[in-house]
Amino acid sequence: MQLIRLLKPRWLRRSYEWTLSWAEHPQAQTALFFIAVIEASIFPIPPDILLLALALGRPELGLRLAAISTLGSLIGACIGYLIGMLLFVSVAQPVLEFYGAMDQFEHVQQLFTEYGLWVVLVAGFSPIPFKVVTIAAGAFGLPFVGFAAATLVSRGARFFLEGALLQWGGSRLRALVERHFEILTLAVVALVAAGFALLWILR
Repeated sequence: MQLIRLLKPRWLRRSYEWTLSWAEHPQAQTALFFIAVIEASIFPIPPDILLLALALGRPELGLRLAAISTLGSLIGACIGYLIGMLLFVSVAQPVLEFYGAMDQFEHVQQLFTEYGLWVVLVAGFSPIPFKVVTIAAGAFGLPFVGFAAATLVSRGARFFLEGALLQWGGSRLRALVERHFEILTLAVVALVAAGFALLWILR
């Protein structure tokens, strides 16, 4: 029961719906940037959902949307790093406690000891909430330049892969995504929930 509550909390669903609602807004690209920023530091829903929705409507903007997501995620990761380094007790700890991720935060720090920047590179593609990694990187004192570079590579590769697939995939890929859009977006949410579940299991 505890795992089920973890996978389907109401706040996660509301966050998902709020994120997707920006797809029809005139300032959708600004919202994409903002969501990418906060996702890397405090927000549970990744910008992939909004990126996908926007790229479906304007596939020629796929790479532009990927660049916006990458820049926002990089800035958000740096904010998460600074929160972990300078504001751990007042900001980072309450955020991690809200997500039930304090034990996992300590586990990530242990991974940094063993693998260093490789943790950031892998986390950029994994379902593990990226904010846990960015905050832990700052608290642990991972070299900032290396952290920023690893973030840029991992998150950039992820977003540009998505943007390129929709921009260059042609009408067949677009039609496929449109037919299964709800399933794909729910799959992204499931991956986020799986990340929290994985953190819970690794306690």
